Amino acid sequence: MATLGDLSRQYTALDKEAVGHLQNLVSEWGMLADFCFADLLLYLPTKDGEWLVAAHVRAATGQTLYIADFVGSTIDGERRDIIGASYASGEIEEGEISIDGVDGAARMLAIPVRLGEGPIAVLTREWSTRSGRQPGELERTYLEIFGRFAGMIRGGLFPFPGRVADSSISPRVGDGVLVIDADAKVRYASPNAVSALHRVGIGSNSVGQTLSELGFTDSAVRQAFERGEPVVEEFDQTADVTLLARCMPLIEIDEGRNVTGAVLLLRDVSELRRRDRLILSKDATIREIHHRVKNNLQTISSLLRLQARRLESSEAKAAVDESVRRIRTIALVHETLSREPGDDVTFIEIVRPLLRLVEDSLQSPDRPVSFVVHGDGGRVPATVATPLSVVLTELLQNAVDHGFHEGLSGKGRVSVQLEQIRDEGDAERALCVRVIDNGAGLAPDFDISQATGLGLSIVRTLVTTELGGTITMRRATASDSADGESSGDDGPGTVIELTVPLGGN
Repeated sequence: MATLGDLSRQYTALDKEAVGHLQNLVSEWGMLADFCFADLLLYLPTKDGEWLVAAHVRAATGQTLYIADFVGSTIDGERRDIIGASYASGEIEEGEISIDGVDGAARMLAIPVRLGEGPIAVLTREWSTRSGRQPGELERTYLEIFGRFAGMIRGGLFPFPGRVADSSISPRVGDGVLVIDADAKVRYASPNAVSALHRVGIGSNSVGQTLSELGFTDSAVRQAFERGEPVVEEFDQTADVTLLARCMPLIEIDEGRNVTGAVLLLRDVSELRRRDRLILSKDATIREIHHRVKNNLQTISSLLRLQARRLESSEAKAAVDESVRRIRTIALVHETLSREPGDDVTFIEIVRPLLRLVEDSLQSPDRPVSFVVHGDGGRVPATVATPLSVVLTELLQNAVDHGFHEGLSGKGRVSVQLEQIRDEGDAERALCVRVIDNGAGLAPDFDISQATGLGLSIVRTLVTTELGGTITMRRATASDSADGESSGDDGPGTVIELTVPLGGN
């Protein structure tokens, strides 16, 4: 569906500033619809002299007049006459309209949207005279508030310039409304606002008193009056109650911009903030656990290295060194998880230090090997990152031990390529890891399922059983390269490719 910006560029001659003003209006008008209990529609004058429906919002406080969506269509008849008269005169016009499927008369209130010297669009309130709410004090007050905002729209005073508040967290009309007069005293409190005040221990009648006299935080109201612009503020009114307040000044032009009152919307966000604090506390606890696990693994690694110094058997020393390397790999994962929030980890943040670890432990002057990584692999769950890191360590060690002999002429290269993939039409993500070297290559009859070495046995078990993935090993071809570029020959080398499912988004 086309957006307001798309429709404006395609069908109208409005400039960027005008479109921005209308987008600000549309971002705020859910509140206006709730105040007037009716549908609001935005009409734009087109290059062809027509009137285009560019946006539509339905009220959460009243019954909608339109079930269908008319955005992107043009109008005619009495609607066009009322809208055209309002746009031409710059005044608010009202008239009767007919609507298919609606018994009885319907009404339209056309409000010219002014920017600078004149109108740029027309905002309409459209409602049925038969299906409206029964009039009461709340209805009369809300309609009066809407009338004040309508006057501000006609005068170019609304929407307010600047950054618009996030509508997903801003209080709505249904959360609670306090109407403040020019003396900063409460003139009206909606039932939900009264309930919010009761929750913070204010049980007296608030009408006729200032917020400070009630013992209620009034900084949002004071700032709105002083600055003449909306103010959003969150505060702890009591130890157990957190309120989100949004105060919008009501402005009239009378020898200047005069704030003649304000509308204060209140939302109780105590439960949301309690959940936020629990999440933060849980996240901090989990990260502390990862940090302690990392420290314990490093301690175990140090103990094993001390033990290795007392061993005389070269085979025993090699076995202990391999165990130390695997433990340090797992410690790297926990170190990364201790720094990142959530249950996912950026896999490249593990791979880079892992490559340095392998390079430091396996490289020697008689066997110079360089390691490089391409891609980043995105974020992966922690349950995948740990076994996959152990697998990658084993594959790199295997590439060095079996691909490059002592006294190597030239320099060996090992490339790790990371890529997240998704089959077309499949919601499941997968991580593809390729380890490519330019070493001696595999024997023609090599079969990984028949491999008996400890390292490849660990790899096969972790990939196929714990991670539910697949792994293949083959001799490199001319299209494979350890440095990410075509080597141009059929030289030796090995390509190891494994794919691990990550689940959906």
